[in-house]
Amino acid sequence: MKRPLRTTLAALAAGLALTAGLAAPAGAAPAHPQHPAHPAHPHRADGAAATVAAMQPGWNLGNSLDSVGPDETAWGNPRVTPELLAAVKDEGFRSVRVPVTWDDHQGGAPDYAIEADYLDRVEEVVDQALAEDLYVLLDVHHDSWIWANAMSSDPDTVRDRFRATWEQLAERFRDHSDRLLFESLNEPQFADVEDAQGDVLLDDLNTVFHEVVRASGGGNADRVLVLPTLHTNAGQERLDALASTIAALDDPHLAATVHYYGYWPFSVNVAGGTRFDADARADMTGTFDRVRDTFVDRGIPVILGEYGLLGFDRHTGTIEQGEKLKFFEELGHQAREAGVTTMLWDNGQHLDRTGFTWSDPELWAHVSSSWTTRSGTASTDQVFVRPGDVAPQTVTLEPHGTTIEGLFLDGEPVATEDAAVAGDELTLSAAYLERLIGDGSHGEHATLEARFSAGMPWRIHVIAADTPVLSDAMGSVAEGVSIPTQFRGDRLATMASVDAAGQPVGPQSWTPFQEFDASFAPDEEAGAVLLRPDYLATLPDGAPVSLTFHFWSGDTVDYTVTRSGDTVTGAAR
Repeated sequence: MKRPLRTTLAALAAGLALTAGLAAPAGAAPAHPQHPAHPAHPHRADGAAATVAAMQPGWNLGNSLDSVGPDETAWGNPRVTPELLAAVKDEGFRSVRVPVTWDDHQGGAPDYAIEADYLDRVEEVVDQALAEDLYVLLDVHHDSWIWANAMSSDPDTVRDRFRATWEQLAERFRDHSDRLLFESLNEPQFADVEDAQGDVLLDDLNTVFHEVVRASGGGNADRVLVLPTLHTNAGQERLDALASTIAALDDPHLAATVHYYGYWPFSVNVAGGTRFDADARADMTGTFDRVRDTFVDRGIPVILGEYGLLGFDRHTGTIEQGEKLKFFEELGHQAREAGVTTMLWDNGQHLDRTGFTWSDPELWAHVSSSWTTRSGTASTDQVFVRPGDVAPQTVTLEPHGTTIEGLFLDGEPVATEDAAVAGDELTLSAAYLERLIGDGSHGEHATLEARFSAGMPWRIHVIAADTPVLSDAMGSVAEGVSIPTQFRGDRLATMASVDAAGQPVGPQSWTPFQEFDASFAPDEEAGAVLLRPDYLATLPDGAPVSLTFHFWSGDTVDYTVTRSGDTVTGAAR
């Protein structure tokens, strides 16, 4: 993503604080499952719950109108078009969140006037979405860290600007459809205060927001208003603080919002968090349990205003594909169980905004399927076979209430003597794996497909691999080091870095396992493992550092790097 660092850090802090469907058809997975018919627009008398329920599922128009810069193209996305919003509707979404950053288009005190042309453009995009029968959630976005975070030191100025901003927005949109919702402030954060005081400051702004919008009359008298927790975090203290604000406002047309980017070590692939394991699952379950208990079960609807994985801020390959799919499948299930409306964060890296195709159709299939049903998954989507030493391999299936209907290769069922299922264990015979890898050349040779009675099939990639070979290298702290690497079919999972005493070395000094892509990254096309400058800058001068590269096959390779001034040398061990 191109989300600013400070926004990412807010989400990181939030992550650290949180310690029966359609059967899949034969052959390739569909672009998306069928979706239930859209309900009629709920009447305002039904309160916020019916509106929020009708918004499921939702999508974020990220990195467009929320860009910090001269216009909506500043962060690399094209100008928003009616065709894009029509494509969003065609993909099954019922709502779109329109994040907007107002700062670069707003004058100074005392009026804080929003540029007329910019406000007109925002209204045009909102109207285009409404014309597609989509619900729209409009917010004040990166202003949260650009100027609103100064409320801790200059509350009067921030409060005045916040009030003036919402007075103008309320006036412009007061007579728009009730399918338009307002969100007070994205990922609220306040400088140099503890979270308990931040809750108090946010209560102040949320109360101002409610007062201003309701006082503007017209459609705003009972428009659904969406209030965030501090950092949009789902820790219990943050939820309780927002619950107190909502109780004090005593308004049936309010909804709560939080964000979820996963258990932090898994979400960015650090500290050995390569898998969607028990810790990552427990973090997700705890989040949805708290949200349901605090809000949903008490009649206050909740919008998961953004969700995804923080590693996507760099690219979607930070998290291994199968582990990524398990995360999104589970999130969709837990959100449905908790009665939470979800809005996928998309900064342009998921749905192409001109061609209207998905960059990762498999990921999209699992996301969209999760809206209506569960899908079976498995302990892994990778089976590594060592040429010349082929052994049977077992994959543990995770049916999630479905039943396994068979294993397929190129649409044809695999014989039971080649792939046997006992309980939830799928065992591939050595003879079958040997046939699949053929001449044993390194790389992927086959993709098997486990089909279940509901949801999406689970793909298992059969890969011929031997232990990778890393060669000596030289580079600089400033430019980085490129280690020549023969991957030999294997795939890099993580890297440990320790000094002679076994103590962690790297930007993440609390763990030996450094952050994927931030400290190191595989470049399979170039045949190299890259050590990033930010990592190299932490190396002690003159003292060797031991690296261990962990690969998905289970193989490890030891390596040594030594810094001398700006020069870094590397050698295989």
